[in-house]
Amino acid sequence: MALFVIGDTHLSLSVDKPMDIFGGWKNYMQRLEENWKAVVGPEDTVVIPGDVSWGMSLEEAKADFAFLQALPGKKILMKGNHDYWWTTRSKMEAFLEENGFSTLSILHNNCISAEGFSLCGSRGWMFEQGQAHDKKIISREAGRIRASLQDAGRFGDQEKILFLHYPPVFLQDSIPEFLEVMQEFGVRRCYYGHIHAQGCRHAFQGDWQGVHLEMVSSDFLGFCPKKIG
Repeated sequence: MALFVIGDTHLSLSVDKPMDIFGGWKNYMQRLEENWKAVVGPEDTVVIPGDVSWGMSLEEAKADFAFLQALPGKKILMKGNHDYWWTTRSKMEAFLEENGFSTLSILHNNCISAEGFSLCGSRGWMFEQGQAHDKKIISREAGRIRASLQDAGRFGDQEKILFLHYPPVFLQDSIPEFLEVMQEFGVRRCYYGHIHAQGCRHAFQGDWQGVHLEMVSSDFLGFCPKKIG
């Protein structure tokens, strides 16, 4: 059993959002399916930290959920800035259960134990370079990160891995409130997405204040889930 991650799948089987108009995204769903099946087994777990589906509602996202359901492994879904179908966790979990999407789970203000790790996360937040941070939104997201990490206490001393949609560090600027919570709970690894195309050259990867950061946007990974545990 292994743990994988890949962000920003941007599935669009029910809506007219053709990602292949962007450079590097041609046949991306076929590439994602082929690569996924080549590396992920039925007993593995894959975290998708946001921008899962372009669907505007759970019903519109249903075909995309079915696409994920048909792929090997368990999938843990998180919220990104384009997941307009996102609603309360109870409604999403009920929808997944009612439609037989048994391999899909929701990570939101909670922690999920998988493959011997405590998987935590939230959407996070991103700011324009050089502009003041929105303290209200950052405080809310720091609280959600904290709630997820606190919930990991149910699983003992498993390593806590944090997943965010937005990068906590970009162009040498950071959101210290997020890093402080990571340090408080002993997080050593954080994976994030959101960044695409030319922005990838500015993405920070490496150690920042004791936390190892890696970007896992699907186009950056060549539409192949990355094994992290």
